[in-house]
Amino acid sequence: MQILNDLSLYFSYPFVRYAVIVGVLIALCSSLLGVTLVLKRFSFIGDGLSHVAFGAISIASILHLADQMILVLPVTVISAIVLLKSGQNAKVKGDAAIAMISVSALALGYMLMNVFSASANVSGDVCSTLFGSTSILTLTVTEVWLCAILSIVVLVVFVLFYNKIFAVTFDENFAKACGTKVNLYNLLIAVIIALIIVIAMNLVGSLLISALVIFPALSAMRLFKSFRSVTIFSAVFSVVCALAGMLISILAGTPVGATIVTVDLGGYALCALIGRVARRS
Repeated sequence: MQILNDLSLYFSYPFVRYAVIVGVLIALCSSLLGVTLVLKRFSFIGDGLSHVAFGAISIASILHLADQMILVLPVTVISAIVLLKSGQNAKVKGDAAIAMISVSALALGYMLMNVFSASANVSGDVCSTLFGSTSILTLTVTEVWLCAILSIVVLVVFVLFYNKIFAVTFDENFAKACGTKVNLYNLLIAVIIALIIVIAMNLVGSLLISALVIFPALSAMRLFKSFRSVTIFSAVFSVVCALAGMLISILAGTPVGATIVTVDLGGYALCALIGRVARRS
């Protein structure tokens, strides 16, 4: 009863409601593309792009840009396109390209923040960016609307081009033979991924973003076999875990990003157990 009273008190504050809305939208969008990325063996593209976004944020901070999105979004989109293109490059395979770009962007961003930053607490700024911060609880109405609009765009694009994304995910060569513009849809996937990464930075931080992409998809694959079933369950799983993680974080005072990822991990373990029992019976 006390927990309900505490939640009622917290939800009376607008900034808590804003944080929950944004968290749920981010979780939903990341889970939808997560299934595609896992099946295309690009699970860690979220991790790589989040590090690129960290580097771009460092540069934007040094340049004192009022709106960091002006620099962060295009840099992340371009990097996503490069990473997906490199998946078919015989000289630099997809996983190697992700590792190379990820480590380089992370190191460059950290170095720039140390050399040029005017902040008195560089370590604190870096830690907040990497692992998430309280910025999710200081969202403005404008930022909430921006996140909502971007999330709606992602959802609409995914629903409208579901069949094409399905075809490109499982067999690009067959899709190309059927007349599907594979490169165009890979570009579309790259842009959507970049959008999700940028809007998710405030929620879990750059080091934990890949968890929002990987855990829901892998958990769903433990229980279901069809692409549609996996996608639907992945979306539900991600939203429930994100909501539970944020509520636990609010009540217990734990870090938002780390709490959400911990709940995702627990959910995955439960799904794996259920899947193993179901296969034996």
